Parts: sequence; C-alpha cells; structure tokens
Amino acid sequence: MSRKRSDGRSNRPYRESARLQSNRGQRVRRRRLPPLSFTRKMQKKLAVIFIIVLLALLGLNYQITKIQKENGEQYAKQVLSQQGYSSASIPYRRGDITDVNGTILATSEEVYNVIIDAKQLLEKDSYLEPTLAALESCFGDKLDIQAIRTHVSEKPESQYYVAAKKLTKDEIRDFEALLKDRKNNPDIAGVWFEKDYVRRYPYDTLACDLLGFTVSGNQGVWGIEEYYNDTLNGINGREYGYLNEDSELQKTVKEAEDGKTVVSTIDANIQKIVEDKLKEFNELHANEAREGLGSKNSAVIVMDPDSGELLAMAGYPAFNLNNPRDLMVSGLYSQEEIDAMDDTELGEAYYSLWRNYCISDGYEPGSTVKTLTISAGLETGKVRDGDPWTCVGSLEVGDHTIHCSNVWGHGVLTTDQALMKSCNAALMQMAMRIGNDDFMKYMDVFNLGKKTGIDLPGEAAGLKSRADEMTITDLAAYSFGQGYNTTMVQVASAFCSVVNGGTYYQPHVVKEIVDRNGATVKSVEPVVMKRTVSEQTSETMKRYLYHVVAGDGVMTGTGGTAAVEGYRIGGKTGTAEKLPRDKKNYVISFIGAAPIDDPQVVVYVVIDEPNVEDQAHSTYAQEVFASIMKDILPYMNIYPTESVTQEQPAEGQEEEAAKEEAAGESDESDQQKVVVTETGRVIDGLNIDPEYAAEHNLDPNTGEPLDGRSVLPDGYSGVADNDEDTMTGDEKDALDPNQ
Repeated sequence: MSRKRSDGRSNRPYRESARLQSNRGQRVRRRRLPPLSFTRKMQKKLAVIFIIVLLALLGLNYQITKIQKENGEQYAKQVLSQQGYSSASIPYRRGDITDVNGTILATSEEVYNVIIDAKQLLEKDSYLEPTLAALESCFGDKLDIQAIRTHVSEKPESQYYVAAKKLTKDEIRDFEALLKDRKNNPDIAGVWFEKDYVRRYPYDTLACDLLGFTVSGNQGVWGIEEYYNDTLNGINGREYGYLNEDSELQKTVKEAEDGKTVVSTIDANIQKIVEDKLKEFNELHANEAREGLGSKNSAVIVMDPDSGELLAMAGYPAFNLNNPRDLMVSGLYSQEEIDAMDDTELGEAYYSLWRNYCISDGYEPGSTVKTLTISAGLETGKVRDGDPWTCVGSLEVGDHTIHCSNVWGHGVLTTDQALMKSCNAALMQMAMRIGNDDFMKYMDVFNLGKKTGIDLPGEAAGLKSRADEMTITDLAAYSFGQGYNTTMVQVASAFCSVVNGGTYYQPHVVKEIVDRNGATVKSVEPVVMKRTVSEQTSETMKRYLYHVVAGDGVMTGTGGTAAVEGYRIGGKTGTAEKLPRDKKNYVISFIGAAPIDDPQVVVYVVIDEPNVEDQAHSTYAQEVFASIMKDILPYMNIYPTESVTQEQPAEGQEEEAAKEEAAGESDESDQQKVVVTETGRVIDGLNIDPEYAAEHNLDPNTGEPLDGRSVLPDGYSGVADNDEDTMTGDEKDALDPNQ
C-alpha cells in the first residue's frame, strides 16, 4: 500500500525519480574509474611467453638450416617434381667461317631432335596410341616406333628420350601442326622438339685442310675450327618454369649467346682455282709410274707478300668436311683396304688425311732456298753482284766430292747466273764464304726451322743443326736446301720478305672477328716480325729471280716453264732428293711472285713424289704454278705488262723441240743420233746415243752418270736440282773458254 504525501499525492513518482538519479550517479562513477595497471606479475608472464616463442623460432630455423644443408637437394627435387618443374637448355649457334668476301665456308644449321616425355604420355590411357600413330605418320622410318613403345613401357617416369635426331624444320612441320590443332587432336601428347645445330660445309672439300671440322660438343678439330674454337662457340641459354594443371609452361628464358663469325683471309675463288689445278695434276699422273694418286702429297700456298695473309692454302688428297671419315675420297683407299685396317692403322690413315701438309710436314726444300743463301751472302757483303763462280761439275768438300746438278760443269757464272742455272757448286762456294755462324744466323733471320706462329694448330718447327755443330759438309748441303727440314709456310714467308723489300710478316689466315649483328669485334692487322734483308738486296734478288724464269739474254734459267704470257714472273725451282738417297724419290717445287717488279702475290707449289718415271724435274711443279697464275692474276686485277717473246724456250722445252725437229727430218730407220763428247756433255739438247750411254754407264735421257758419282754429305746422294743438264749453243759460248 502506497504511502501518500501530505498534499494528498502518492510517493511512487518520487521514489522512481530518486532511483533514476541514484543509477545515473552510479554510471557516472563507473566512467571515472582509473584504468587497470599492468602488473609486474603480468609482465613476467609475457616475458616468459616471448622467450618461449623466440626459442621455438630459433629451434625451427636451426632445423630448417640443417635439413637444407643435409637434404636440401633431395627435398627440392621432390617438391619440384610434384609441382611439374621444367628446365631445358637453349643451345647457342656456333659462328660461321667466311672467306674474305663474305662467302660462307662453314655454318651451323638449325635442326631438331624429337623428344618423348613418357610420364606425360601415360597421364591418360587415351594418349599413347594416337601419339604413336601420329609419329609414324609424320616421320616414317626416321624414328623407331617399337623402340619408343618399349622405352615408355620400361621407363614410365622418364621425361627425356631422344627418338630422332637432326631433323630439319620442314621435316617436323607436319607434326607441329598436329600438336597445335588441339581441337582435332586432343590425345596427341608427350612429344616436344629440342632445337640443336649441326655444322655444315657448303662446298664439301673446299679449304678442308685450312678449315678443319667439328665433333660432338662443338669441339673443333684441325684448322680454323680448332684454333678459333672459343671464339666460334657461344654460351647456352636456359628455359625454365612450372607446368600448371593444364600442362602450360610458365616460362622464364635466358637467351643463348651465339658464337662469333670468323672472317678468313682466304679468297674462295682463288682457293677453288688452286684445288682444281692440284686435282688436274693428280688425275693426269694417277697410276702412271706406280699404282695410286698422281703424287704422295701435293700442296700450294698463295700469299700476299705485303701483309702475310694467306689467300689460299690447299693440299691433295683432300677430304669431305661433311664426312671427314670417308677414306675412299679421291680414290685414296678401297673399301677392302679400309676393312682390313685395325684401329691403329685406321687412326694413322685419318691423321694422314686430315693433317695440313703446308704447315705440319717437314721436308728438305731443295733449291728454292738458294734464294735465301744468296740473300744472306749479299747482306753480309761476302757475296757481291757480279762475282764470278767457277763450276767444274763437282766440289771437294771435306771428305766428300759433291756434284753439281750439271755434273759436267757450268763453267764461270756470275752470282745472278748461279741462281739462274741453280748451280750447286757456286752456292756451296758462297756458303763457305759466308761461314757457319753467319749462315746459321740468317737461317734464323729467315725463320727456317722455327715455327712462324701462324694461327692454325699443328704447325711443325722443322729441324736444323746449331752453328757450332755443323761440319763443312753440312754447310755445303744446307746451301742448296738439303740436310735440314723446314715447312712450306716457313719457305713462303721467308721468300715473301725477300721480294717485298725485306719485311717479314707473320703469316695468318684470319682477317677479322664479327658478332651476330655484323659488327667488327676484332680486326687482325698484319704483324711485322722483323726485317730480313735491305731494300737494295731485295731489288737485286728480284732481278735474279726474274732471270730464272725469263733468262738474261745470254743464258736461260731453270724456271722457263713457269712463265706466264704478258707477266713478269720471278721465281725459283727446287728438286730435293728424299731419304734414302737412292735417286728414286724427290720433292719438287717452284716458288714465284708476280709481277716481280712490285709483287702482289706469291705462289708456292710443292709436289712430293710425283707419280712419274723420272721425278727429278721441277717442271711438273712449274706447270702447276703457271696454270694457277694464268687464272688468278686476271681475277686479282693484275694486268699483263708485256708480251712473251719466242726467243728463249722454257726450260725443258729445248730438248723436246730438238726431238721433234729430228723426227721430222728423218724417218724412224735412219733418225739422227747425237753422241755426247768425251766429257759427257749433251750437245744441242738431243738424246744421248743409247750405245754410248750403255758403254759409259750414263742415263740415256739426261747423260747423268749411273755409277753413284753424285754424292752429298754424310751419305747423301743424288742432286738438288736436275733441271739444267742441257745447254744451248749461246750458253756454251758464254762460258769461260778455259773451262
């Protein structure tokens, strides 16, 4: 029951109002309470928790580091394999080799390998048969379907199997089209193409000795391919990423860095001319005196005397750069002979075929280096232009009687004529004047018996004695190019220095290096190694060399066959007897320059054991030289400056002309026969009477004694140059009357 106020109203509203005011006051008091404090106890708990968490993290980090160190690679492979990781190498393209005009001599063509991913191929049962059917349809016998089926069955987890190699872009185009057409070919899977490169040589055998070839791994073997291997090679790129559930590769690619192009000094047109001439010679004389090629070896160097650049370098027999192990090339071996070879014999056959004769084979150079002997004499002042030299056919040297190439003697010759007639006796006398020390000094000056440093692998040094080891007979033999070994590139480089004014350039076969965009990375400038002779000596020697070919108006030289109509050619013959000294096997040669007044090109021809009955005649090498010069001089824009007169027949042609004349004047029954005089000299270049030759033990063709009188030092026998055994009437009149 509610109480009432004195005014008669109820107290309830009053009590409610008081309660509200009381509650309002409480709310106000709660908002004004001070914040709770972070007690020390709470701080300790938080610190403990932090330390525990930190220790746990440190322990976890330690375990992760330990796992990474001990098993990281294993777990990485496991994770990557689960995530479909894919990585592939992107091959670089090996640089080209070109000639000096940009003609490609060696290049790398893009090819493709067919790769089978067995794991992907077996992801669905519907993939295998349609894929194999498509492979067979597109590639036929280029791959083995049964081998693929076996591999997939035996190695279902394999992701890399090479089913076919080196297919061209055209050969894979049809299958690529099937792969792209997913709408019609949804079940073709597990096949991809790996890009690669294969080395190709567009001209097969051209410049094979110079270029070399490559084997697996882009490794060059022989030639420019080997010497410039690092320059030609590049750096592989890498393509990697992850395969998503739709088998789409999310790629990250690092592009390959291609190799650089090597621009050689070789002129492909000159190289082709040289190789054609060598082939012609060898085919002409094949099976002539013995079964086999036209020579054991034959080679040519064409060189720019004013830079040391090789314009051509060729040897015969050649080999096919696209199939370098074909030993039947050029008829070198029969299949039966190859089948009969063991591994050692096969290796020797390959080595003999691939070796570059021009730089790797040592030989006795013969009379071509008489040029260097006389040059050394002129430089030392011990030999002078116009000095007289008497040749009676032989010279007593030490305990040996060494015969001249003309065993009956040349009489009195000037220094010029001694080179013209290739007189061994005169050259030996010059060497005696020069002496051991100076002679060997100039052998070093001319770099004989020493590597030239040409930018090709396999260069030989040669072999020669030291000055303090040489006997007088050694010196005599050295004077006309026997008794020591040298290489073609050494002789050619030395000869170039004699005719170019005395500057010895290091021979080289590369002109510049360019990148894939054609920008020049490096230019190979001519390198002057030394001076060999003075300008005066060079001018004198050029006059002598011209007379060797053209004669001096009184005498003919031994190099008449090397003459080229309209051009002033200078050069020197060489005929060196090989060991054993049995007058059977010779190295014949000719080296010459044109035009000799201002030489633009030097050509050196060497023929090792020509396949002819009588090898000891440099005319075979001269013929090759002349045929090369006739073609390359017009090509090089070197124009004729004079006409060739018919007054002086080339060496070796006098005898043939006389024979023809004699044959025309009488029939076979009473043909004139000319008998040699008591001294053994051949009169007018005609054949010796066979009866007289037999009675006096002479060669009926040359008049040379067959009783072994021609003896060289230390067991050497034979002649150094056998191209001047005949003399014209004018030449006889020019000789000293007291001879």
